[in-house]
Amino acid sequence: MHILAIDTSQKTVSAAILADDVVLADIFVNSGRHHSENLLPAMEQTFRLAGLQPHEMDLFAVTIGPGSFTGLRIGAATIKGLALAAGKPVVGVSTLDALALNAVHAGKQMICAMLDAQRNQIYTALYRLEVGTAMERVSEEQVIDVDRWLNGLDKDILFLGDGAVKYHQQIHARFFSSGCIAQGRQNHISAVSVAVLARDQFQRGGRMDLLKFAPRYLRPSEAEARVRQETSDVDKPWELR
Repeated sequence: MHILAIDTSQKTVSAAILADDVVLADIFVNSGRHHSENLLPAMEQTFRLAGLQPHEMDLFAVTIGPGSFTGLRIGAATIKGLALAAGKPVVGVSTLDALALNAVHAGKQMICAMLDAQRNQIYTALYRLEVGTAMERVSEEQVIDVDRWLNGLDKDILFLGDGAVKYHQQIHARFFSSGCIAQGRQNHISAVSVAVLARDQFQRGGRMDLLKFAPRYLRPSEAEARVRQETSDVDKPWELR
């Protein structure tokens, strides 16, 4: 099975092609440029290195959130277009699940995937390693104030993700030597992990409706929040002064 997987949920872009368990090509871009500038060139390079074309894919995979509102929309729209043109299925993968897979060597440590959600908040969930490299999510995905989240944790934990990097001072202040923060690329989502999770989901019968699927943001965007507030203000009765 040939799988093209992409991730655009953070400031980075990742694209990979797998043939069953073999990684044929893996591109990671952390240039700081916009996803609209990086994604298509990264995908073209991935196909070129793998020696394959989009129509030769058996499955397309994409992270569907949580994460950057704009990035997730770009990734979903791109994969949707490829899958519709090729007539092939799509699987959506949790961004946090893919990030947690970077910690396959965590041993008995609890794993905390943390993505920066701005405003002193994070997207997060807890995981533990099962047999082999299988991950079990042991908490709900949520968006939460970082200090509130950290104050509720009390185990030996490996933190990873751009949220862990951004809030490393709070993590170290709360956990001292018991808290560990991942290093380097472990804090970024790999399209290889996305492909592996997508393959497993697909084999269990999971796939998305190509015409209806959309990213999961966990909270409304700023634009949506403004519209809701404006609508609420309009619906309020006039107050007598």
